[in-house]
Formats: sequence, structure tokens, C-alpha cells
Amino acid sequence: MNENGTIVPTEVKGWNWGAFMYNIFWGIGNKTYLPLLCLIPIFNIIWMFVCGFKGNEWAWQKGDYKDIETFKAVQATWNRAGIVQFILAIAIMVLYFLFIGVIMTAILNSTNY
Repeated sequence: MNENGTIVPTEVKGWNWGAFMYNIFWGIGNKTYLPLLCLIPIFNIIWMFVCGFKGNEWAWQKGDYKDIETFKAVQATWNRAGIVQFILAIAIMVLYFLFIGVIMTAILNSTNY
């Protein structure tokens, strides 16, 4: 049981990619507003991970789900979107650094006749 009297089932607890990657939108969509703290610069880096770890618990406490299966179905959509966004973000970062490496190599090779 938590501070506001809602029992959080153990099946609900766990990592939530939607809460991690889409923290602000996920929070508004799930009627839990602690993820809005991600609007604070620097602090948001840490708070993203808190949202990922605690997201399912917050959503369960604030939501009016009739059973665990319904909850899991709703959060599965958020999780799929979150993991896709995470993979895209990593891929874009890798491509960015590869691009910078190629440009820097070309610049260095052009100055050394």
C-alpha cells in the first residue's frame, strides 16, 4: 500500500519505456503529473530514470483500471512507442557521431597535403 491508500500489485511494477522516453506526455495521458518535473533542466536527466522505474506504479495509482490485464494492455502501447523512440534516438546519435568523425577525418586529411 502506498501513501494515498492504493495497493499496487506486484504484476504492475517494473520498467516503463513510455514513461522514460515520453515522460511529460505520458504523465499527462496517465493523469500523473510528477513527470512534469522533467521540464527542469539538468534535473530532467535523473528524473527520466525515476519516471521509467516508478511510472507503472504512478499510472496504476492514478488510473481507474478495472483489472491488471487492461492496465498492461494500455501500458504496452506506451512501452512499444517508448522502445522505438529509444532505438531511434540511439541510432541517430550513432549516425551523428559517425558523420562528425568522417567530417573531422576529411578536414584533417585535407590540411596534411
